[in-house]
Amino acid sequence: MDAESLRCLLSGDYGLVEDALDKFNKQNAQVFNFTHFTSTGQWVLIWDKLFAYLADPAMPHRVGCLMAIKVLSRDKTYLNESVTADHLNALLRLAGIGPLAVPCDATEEVQVEALKCLSNMIFQSSKCHEMCLGNASTEGIIRRVKMYKEVAYGYDIKYFDMKLLFLLTAINCDIRAMVRDQLHGLVYLVETLDLFMSQAATFKEFSDKDLDLINEVLKVLFNLTVRSADNLIPEEDEASQFHRLVTVLHDLFFYRTLNRDRIVSLHSNIVNLLTSVPVSCYVELVTPLQQHQQHQEPLPAKHVDAQEKDEEGINAIPPIVPFEGRNVYVLQVLVDFLRRNFQRAEKKSDQYEMLSPVLTVLIKAIRADAIHRRYVRSVILPPLRDVHDRPEVGKELRNYLCSLLTSPCTQIADLSAELLFVLCKENVGRMIKYTGYGNAAGLFANRGLLGGRSNKGCEQYSSDSEDSDTEEYKQLQHAINPVIGCYEPPKPNPLEGMSEEQKEYEAMELVKLMDKLQRQGLIQPCKIGEDGRPQAVDHIMELQEEIPEQQRDYKRKT
Repeated sequence: MDAESLRCLLSGDYGLVEDALDKFNKQNAQVFNFTHFTSTGQWVLIWDKLFAYLADPAMPHRVGCLMAIKVLSRDKTYLNESVTADHLNALLRLAGIGPLAVPCDATEEVQVEALKCLSNMIFQSSKCHEMCLGNASTEGIIRRVKMYKEVAYGYDIKYFDMKLLFLLTAINCDIRAMVRDQLHGLVYLVETLDLFMSQAATFKEFSDKDLDLINEVLKVLFNLTVRSADNLIPEEDEASQFHRLVTVLHDLFFYRTLNRDRIVSLHSNIVNLLTSVPVSCYVELVTPLQQHQQHQEPLPAKHVDAQEKDEEGINAIPPIVPFEGRNVYVLQVLVDFLRRNFQRAEKKSDQYEMLSPVLTVLIKAIRADAIHRRYVRSVILPPLRDVHDRPEVGKELRNYLCSLLTSPCTQIADLSAELLFVLCKENVGRMIKYTGYGNAAGLFANRGLLGGRSNKGCEQYSSDSEDSDTEEYKQLQHAINPVIGCYEPPKPNPLEGMSEEQKEYEAMELVKLMDKLQRQGLIQPCKIGEDGRPQAVDHIMELQEEIPEQQRDYKRKT
């Protein structure tokens, strides 16, 4: 900025200030680093002068002034030092979320620009976070949110209300607790979701702007519902709020978007929010079929996100995926979302971010109700037919999940293992059947289930079997290698033709090689301890102690 323009901007002559503001905003529209101002001290001069202008009721160029503040606040070099409570209060007043006693006469454009300034400052300045805990910002936003039903606020105001509330609740856990517990933010935001959905209820279709608003509300709700490790069980009142929330989220799954690609962002935000919902509330995701729905044709899998329309274009028939007298459409959407994310997560580095939320949600869903588990199992673990390939090879969901069991990302491996294990009713034998012992060994080791030990957790499931072997599976069952989990053609016996002395010699050579690897620190031989977990041995010969027991187990099983 040249010296003359700076002089005009700081002059106080509003005739000169208008042109200087326009020039400043245009020149710096894409600038995020103001070293040329901060190094000379001009940044602080401009900052203070802009707020002095805002304090003058006669200032005619508020929008330009706010735009300049928004631009300057991108650089946080002097932000903590320069921002004051008066600055924040002035912006809150102009944004329409100041103290209740202070009326707001600002235009919608001014309110929106003030909200943008506040968002930038709160994002950039730790001092602003602290001041917002004691000022009217959160109360003001919630107060306006409560009035959405009565006052026709513009899209931009509602959008940046949610943006600002998201930042406040994401950055400061004390503000998060205040919004949730004192201001009843969870209740009002669920009502806001309901309001936005009712406005699009005729066609059950969101425009891009509707979807942006919905997504911002979902993000704020996630901040409010995420819980610390020592506070996982909600209070009774809060539990009822969660049930109401999940009911609304269930209905939200039935809405479409004008831009089909954007439905992914909606489902992604719903899934993220569901990760912080208690398991007991997941029963709301599945509803009983109504009498008139009993004979309705289910949607084809590839059209599961579609809705039939009548001649006038109004959605007359909601999507139906019938299963045991329930509409499990939402579960089908979640499974499809998992499949889609498997296909999109090509890089290993993307897997945790893309797969962790939906895996967590599916685990909670199948733990919540036996019908949920049986349906998801019918999709992910259908009866085995082709067992020529290893479980981790292929394009089906079972194959994808089995491939994750040995993922270097332990969180993803654990989530995949838990999902499959619960689908198998926590039955070790069934888990081996569908995944192979090698893939599931990590899960068994972590849970003390090595060596064929049974899991106490399986007692919670009904005793009736949901496993029916196909004819194809039965024909090859005798030749399936349980370690790799697939058919293995007969191989010649490498010991055939050897004398007992030769066999003993080869065995001792193998022992020596393993002992050498152990002494070099390359491997750590283990045996199965009494707790069913791996237990390191000091010498390779200790493994001999387990041979008689393993032989007895083998004879007992055969």
